[in-house]
Amino acid sequence: MLLFVMALRIVFMGTAELACASLNALIEEPGFEVLAAITQPDRPAGRDLKPQPSAVKKLAVAKNLPVLQPERAREPGFIDQLRALAPDLIVVAAYGQILPKAILELPRFGCVNVHTSLLPKYRGAAPIQWAIINGDPQTGVTIMKVAPALDSGDILSQCVTPIAPDDNAETLHDRLAQLGAQLLGPTLHDYIAGKITPRPQVESDASHVGKISKEDGRLDWSQPATSLWNRVRAFTPWPGAYTFQAAEPKPRLLKIWQARVETELSGAPGEILTSGKEGIVVACGVGSLRILILQREGGRRMNAAEFLAGNSMKRGELLNR
Repeated sequence: MLLFVMALRIVFMGTAELACASLNALIEEPGFEVLAAITQPDRPAGRDLKPQPSAVKKLAVAKNLPVLQPERAREPGFIDQLRALAPDLIVVAAYGQILPKAILELPRFGCVNVHTSLLPKYRGAAPIQWAIINGDPQTGVTIMKVAPALDSGDILSQCVTPIAPDDNAETLHDRLAQLGAQLLGPTLHDYIAGKITPRPQVESDASHVGKISKEDGRLDWSQPATSLWNRVRAFTPWPGAYTFQAAEPKPRLLKIWQARVETELSGAPGEILTSGKEGIVVACGVGSLRILILQREGGRRMNAAEFLAGNSMKRGELLNR
C-alpha cells in the first residue's frame, strides 16, 4: 500500500543576496513546496536611480515563483494574501523588517529565521561585519524560531565556521550563506518531525549590533594596527575602509581594499613610514598597517606599485589631515 505524504507548504521571506542560497535550497529540497517569495519593493539604485528588484525577487522570477512585495509586512491587505496562501511554515532570511504577531501566528509550524551569527551573540544588523571588527576567531549560522523581539527566538540548530586571516566581509558572507542553506533543509525536516527541542537563548549572553554606515569606514590611525586591519576586512566590499590624503583643492579620499599588520615599524599615527612596491606602511596607535591594494576616488583599484607609479605618497606625510 502506498502512502501519500503532503509536501510542507512554505512561504519564503527575504530580500538581500544572503537569502538567495536559502531560497534555492528550499526549492530543491524534496518534501518542500515553496508557495511564494515575499521581498521588499523595488528600490532606486545605480547612477540613474531606477527602481531595481531585490536579489530574492530576481531568483524567484527565474524559478517561476509568485512574488509579493508589500511596503510593510504589517499591512492588513498583505496579511490577508499571506493567509490565503495557507503556508505550513514561513522561512525568513535577510528580509529587512520585523514581522508582526499576526504573521508569526499564521503558519501552524510558525516562522523560522536564518541568522548569520552564533546567537545570542550579535543580534541585529551586520553580524558578519561586527564579528570581523571584534577579531572573533569564529562565527556561524543560527536557525531559530522567530519571536516578537529581534533575533530572540529559540534556537533550532547552529553551524560554526572559523574566521580566517584572509577572510573579509564578502568571503565570510558567501560562506555563511551556503552554510545556512545547507543547514536549513535537515533542520526543518527534524523540526517538523519533532526531533528537535527548541533551545531558549541565554539573555545574559545576548549582544546587539546596529547597521553599518559609510562613516564607519573612515580609519582612525590612532587605533592599533590590528583593529584597523580588522576594519579593512570587515568593510570590504562595503562601505569600504578609507582615509584622506592632503591635496588641493580638497583632501583626496583613498579606499583601502587590502592590508596587513606590521609590528616592527612605528611612528606618529597616520604618518607614512615607507612607500614602495611592497606596500605603503602607515603608522598606527600601536604598530603599523601595510596597505597592499588601494583605490583613489574616481579611479580603479590598484596594488601599491601600480598606485605609486601615478600618485605620490612620501615618507613623513600624514594621512587624515
